[in-house]
Amino acid sequence: MRHFRFTPLALAISSLLASPLLLADNDDGADRVETIVVTGTRVAGRTISDTAVPVDLVRSDVLERSGTTELNQALSVALPSFNFPRPGLADGTDTIRPATLRGLSPDQSLVLVNSKRRHAAALVNVNGTIGRGASAVDLNTIPMGAISAIEVLRDGASAQYGSDAIAGVMNVRLREASDGGSVTLGYSFRDTSYKIPTTDPTNPFLASQTEPDATWGIPGNTIKRSRTDGKTYTLSGWKGFELGDNGFLTLSAEYKDQDRTERGGWDHRRQYPRLSDGSLDPRELTFDRFNAWYGEPELEQWTLFANAGITTDHGKWYGWASYQNRQATSAGFYRPANDARNVPEIYPDGFLPLISPDVDDFSAAFGYEWDWGEWQLDSSLVYGYNKMAFTIENTLNRSLGPASKTEFDAGGYKYNQWVYNLSGVKAIDVDGLASALNIALGVEARREGYSIFAGEPDSYRNGGVLLPNGNPAASGSQVFAGFRPSNEVNESRTAIGAYVDLEANITEQWLASAALRAERYSDFGSNLSGKLASRYDFTDTFAVRGSVQNGFRAPSLQQQNFTATSTNFVNGIPYDITTFPVSDPVAIAMGAKELDAEKSINFSLGAVMRFDNVTITVDAYRIDIDDRIVLSENLLANDSAQGEALRQFFDERGFTDVGGGRFFINGVDTETQGVDVVVNWSTITDTMGNFDFTLVGNYNKTKVTRLPETAELAALDPAPTLFGRVNVLTFEKGNPKDKLGAIVNWTQDRFGATFKATRYGEVLAPGTSAANDFTLSSKVLVDVEGRYQMTDSMRIAFGADNLFDTYPDAFPINLNTTGATSFSNYSPFGRSGRMLYARISYDF
Repeated sequence: MRHFRFTPLALAISSLLASPLLLADNDDGADRVETIVVTGTRVAGRTISDTAVPVDLVRSDVLERSGTTELNQALSVALPSFNFPRPGLADGTDTIRPATLRGLSPDQSLVLVNSKRRHAAALVNVNGTIGRGASAVDLNTIPMGAISAIEVLRDGASAQYGSDAIAGVMNVRLREASDGGSVTLGYSFRDTSYKIPTTDPTNPFLASQTEPDATWGIPGNTIKRSRTDGKTYTLSGWKGFELGDNGFLTLSAEYKDQDRTERGGWDHRRQYPRLSDGSLDPRELTFDRFNAWYGEPELEQWTLFANAGITTDHGKWYGWASYQNRQATSAGFYRPANDARNVPEIYPDGFLPLISPDVDDFSAAFGYEWDWGEWQLDSSLVYGYNKMAFTIENTLNRSLGPASKTEFDAGGYKYNQWVYNLSGVKAIDVDGLASALNIALGVEARREGYSIFAGEPDSYRNGGVLLPNGNPAASGSQVFAGFRPSNEVNESRTAIGAYVDLEANITEQWLASAALRAERYSDFGSNLSGKLASRYDFTDTFAVRGSVQNGFRAPSLQQQNFTATSTNFVNGIPYDITTFPVSDPVAIAMGAKELDAEKSINFSLGAVMRFDNVTITVDAYRIDIDDRIVLSENLLANDSAQGEALRQFFDERGFTDVGGGRFFINGVDTETQGVDVVVNWSTITDTMGNFDFTLVGNYNKTKVTRLPETAELAALDPAPTLFGRVNVLTFEKGNPKDKLGAIVNWTQDRFGATFKATRYGEVLAPGTSAANDFTLSSKVLVDVEGRYQMTDSMRIAFGADNLFDTYPDAFPINLNTTGATSFSNYSPFGRSGRMLYARISYDF
């Protein structure tokens, strides 16, 4: 049995919280305080500029002043250290894309809705993208019309909110309206051109791909391509209704229909088998060599959201519910007609396999707030559910030959979460303090479930049809083999936590807070987190603030239980390549252990300056994380010296049909440090209108200080690497090292305009060796929007995101050998080019 681990910080805070002075209760002089929860503090009425830790407030109108309807994308422009890369050719990650805060993993930020924990997506990112190995909340399941504001706590907060709150906390506050409403129709499309390197197929550099007699060569070393695509229609709205005399019901809905974008390159490869006389197939001259889908996916999405509350004589009932269905289609790599994976009888010109996930997301919450003496209590129950089912289209199972289907149900996964909360807040007078002492106590119980369901047999089985050279063909549907019955899991766990949170002014100038939280999980054990935060106002215009805390992130059920299998044939013998759960005997033989929690120590120090209508905040931070959970490298028993050692390792332990695999493991330590700067300035002029200026900046640096290893694998000669160069450099340099942004909003009478400029610093797309590293240089993206209030109820807007059609640096041809992947998935702003848009809104 594991026990609570008392860090020095947690011990110090527990001693402080047990102090008789702070627990003194003066009933005679206590004033009742209305409890309005603000992220990062549980004191009523605490404003953003008065907090002891940095909190950003992003209002709904700020989110709406852009061409995007993706919440993640809008936040990436508004927040200094929030990034939303847009990967392609990454299976399910094309559909549910992760975002990062302060350069940390997507699952190291906690997401709340109305201060209640939001459920994660079922997807775990297992491909080579930012966030590999993580399973995080999908913010794009929340429509902008349902949002009143988003509060972003840029500070660790595990002691206040529990697991995941290492980088920070995002609290989505839902719209509360008892009347009125709005409906918006939006249309956007991409109008863009881009240049990419290419090469003539006769180029000797291509080695085995060289075709000396090729007739489809193109002049020059680059291609400039113009595209008009990505047409997107969005219809959204909200409406407020009265519930009795003291209640509200706000309904929000959104429909989105998005065409794909395509930013691939020119495929220089020979596509068809040579004719019997050795000459080239004449179809080479007419084949469309822009054959990749590398860009935004096709998408159709419905979202409904309801938020309600009603105040009675004794308290307040509240609740919300949401549902979203997202159907997306993205692609894998093109299989030429002469590819051994193709069946010419089915696809005489080759084929582009398509991955079409169907994602269902549901949530519901119900709660009650009431007074009990001088305590203000809140009890709630929240449920969340996410399901991702894969259909693989325009593909085949090569091992079935010409009899193969071309569409397969490949199975998928589900995740669900129940959260019960009971909390209370009370303010008491304490002698010697300059304000009442705010005491917050609470307990939280959580149950999570995760399951994998198998696809149809043809999506994973081997039909026995051989390749032309006599070797066995790969099993299952091309590009994404289905989940097998042996992969099916249905696991759950429970967790319970309790916290105490104190906050008061020691003097008129000195604010201090302390929090302590204990949690116990049914799988990995227990954790104790503590936090101290303080702020000192030297004058009305200058204050310093800081915090120190230890935090944690529990291993997710997805990381503990995800498994998938493909079959490779070596010399005609089938070997299974598997992503193993840590409980699998093969993973245990390689040294896998029950996953433990990631542990962090956070430090922050900042300053707040206010000069009339100008506010400046500067916050430096350091986040040290131990035992980060990562997905290991693929450990393959192939023909290399290392592979042969693994083959012997597996055979000696009776795993003769195992060809290798990977598993999740603790053991990576990192140090992250940086600084956030936010400047806000508003001015009203007599003749030129009103201006709001915002400047944001972030510098961030991460260093990997320890790598994982197991004694079992370390004993091999040569020993395999569990976390290799690409993954290390992804942690260290895969996010922009700096980011700057400027936002200007102008209004005058019926006119308005918004200007945004965002500079993304350098990013490294790492290779397996330094020779294959590729540095993405810094880029500046400019967005503009103009608005006109046609009537008191109707307004129109026209705009351009990425006005100057900026692209990340294109891959050189040696890093893009098929022509399909023209740009790196490490680009912090994607690679779709300029978007033009218009929208019309009607308020009622």
